[in-house]
Amino acid sequence: MLKTNLPLSPTRPDWVAANREAAIWQVMLARFAAKLSGMSTKQNNLIAVARLSMKLAAKFMRPYSHEQAPKRYTQPQLMTCLVLKAYLKTTYRGVIEIIDASDKLRESIGFAGRLPNYSTLKYFADRSQVTEIADAMLVEIVKNFAPAEEEVAIDSTGLETTSASVHFRARSGSKRKKFVKLSVCVLVGSLLPAGMVLSWGPGNDKCEAMELMGKSAQAIMPKKLFADAGYDADWVHVFSREVWKAESWIPPVTHRRDGTLGGEYRPLMTEENLKNSGYTKRWKVESFMSGLKRTVGSTLSARKPTAMMTEAALKVLTYALRR
Repeated sequence: MLKTNLPLSPTRPDWVAANREAAIWQVMLARFAAKLSGMSTKQNNLIAVARLSMKLAAKFMRPYSHEQAPKRYTQPQLMTCLVLKAYLKTTYRGVIEIIDASDKLRESIGFAGRLPNYSTLKYFADRSQVTEIADAMLVEIVKNFAPAEEEVAIDSTGLETTSASVHFRARSGSKRKKFVKLSVCVLVGSLLPAGMVLSWGPGNDKCEAMELMGKSAQAIMPKKLFADAGYDADWVHVFSREVWKAESWIPPVTHRRDGTLGGEYRPLMTEENLKNSGYTKRWKVESFMSGLKRTVGSTLSARKPTAMMTEAALKVLTYALRR
């Protein structure tokens, strides 16, 4: 058999096999470089979230925490880094590395020189009133982007405090002891959160109802409120209808043997009235919960109780900014 030193032909199978892997890597690197340099024609959600976070955080935070601060990084910049950490589902070190790799991202946050150390972000998250700032930013988002919404829905969900899977816990025999309970009021049109309350679960949903409606009232005065049977109480109806001026529609739970319902507003919650009120829109809050967990995750990486609450608040804020 004759041997030849002729180069491989592009039409031969051995040439295709030899160059397929190199071609794939070239395409992947080109796409990654386009994202980092901002050359993509598509709107970059990461850049948009960073810019909006900077704009809103500047309204509620001073540039520096005190007069003697080193003045290397502003508080809105650090707050935006925490938002990006939640959005990218990464660590304090990880978000700094990602920002360092993107000129466009550094420009959006306003980092001209050196970047903050990961420990700076951790100290800022622990010492600053991040949860209160997140509440104020949510109110501002609703006022700016959905001021005419007329219907809201409230519900709660749990955020896991451990990364152990349900399968592992079932095999090991361990039980779910507690979780961070997130109660949220969602606009059924835009699916933006108007207010949130963080607590430890499991627990009765009515425990957070008053605080949740009070916070949400700072952002919106709706005409209708939808909730599931977990919020069934006449005082919830009274607050919603007489204080908030919103028609509340909540399926009642029968506690009496004769099947009657007590209170002033609970007897009005018949199946026909619920159907005519548009109660099926309550499921929009379930869509919000699903999107929240798919986008920013349902597991908290923090280990201290206060840090868990802060991380949960940042998840809600980040998802609202992304929407």
